[in-house]
Amino acid sequence: MSIIRTGICSYGMSGKLFHAPFIQNHPGFELAAILERNKSESRERYPKSKLVRSYEELLKDKSLQLIVVNTPVQTHFDYVTAALEAGKNVVAEKPFTVTAAEAEKLEALAARKKLLLTVYQNRRYDGDFRAIKKVVDQKQLGEIREVEFRYDRYRVQPSGKAHKEGALPGAGVLHDLGAHLIDQSLQLFGWPEAVFADIWAMRDNVEANDYFELLLYYPRMRVRLKGTVVARETTTAFILHGMNGSFLQERSDLQEIQLLAGVEPSIESWCPAAEEPDGLLHTTFDGKEIREATRSKPGNYMGFYDDVWKALSGIGPNPVPAGDAVKTMKILDAAIESMAKQAVIRLGPIK
Repeated sequence: MSIIRTGICSYGMSGKLFHAPFIQNHPGFELAAILERNKSESRERYPKSKLVRSYEELLKDKSLQLIVVNTPVQTHFDYVTAALEAGKNVVAEKPFTVTAAEAEKLEALAARKKLLLTVYQNRRYDGDFRAIKKVVDQKQLGEIREVEFRYDRYRVQPSGKAHKEGALPGAGVLHDLGAHLIDQSLQLFGWPEAVFADIWAMRDNVEANDYFELLLYYPRMRVRLKGTVVARETTTAFILHGMNGSFLQERSDLQEIQLLAGVEPSIESWCPAAEEPDGLLHTTFDGKEIREATRSKPGNYMGFYDDVWKALSGIGPNPVPAGDAVKTMKILDAAIESMAKQAVIRLGPIK
């Protein structure tokens, strides 16, 4: 097994929860370097990794084969560009970039350099999303006509982080949560014909958007994507209605909770399933009417890093190609345009 020496650009929440534990516990990676500009928090958990104080120092390490760019989105374009120019393969956190134009430039640069550029869309590896994908792939609902995906949070107090809630390009929940929902929709239903958006800043003293609702138009289907930070009580996160039936699925994946509790992930199943049924399927399938409570299987974000290892080892495809992220960014751009013009934005064909 080839060992991929990897460096992480930040040891904030994403580094602590979603990247370092998986790199450390996958036999195909070595967590070789962690960038912390001022603190030294990584020393307690990852003492064998090298502590670096600047991005320039990280890129100068010729032994590193993979760089994880998990810094604020406003830095992604410059950081990914620098890593690719230095000959490094890259995992970029979502949202990939601030605009689709930036995303396309990075996609082209990675292709010229013949380097792997992949985007960390970990929600593809959630157990609840896998349950939805199974229902869609097996056509259990017949022709799907109406879909609603929600990402609800309750965070009424501002965080004080300018890159998330300030007047900066790419700040706000549209890029943060919307990037997840758009990617999931594209994975299931493909490229839409048009977008209409309502984007808003609900809280006082917060300049970036904290509410969005996108309507994606398909020839015979509508997909509504919604996110908010003012939802103390939530409703069903995933709703799909088809000509033969409906599927309701809760957002129930427990990986983030387990990681916050300090549980170490592994390639094998390490996260428990939801204790109670988290879905409802009511449909007619194979000539039989079904109405049953369902229970999703545990997800595993290690699947992402295992897929990255396979791609770098030449035995598998890029799990989230930059081209996928370009599509997500094009819809985000269209949503912003739609809100500015108060109009439906037609989308051209995409490869």
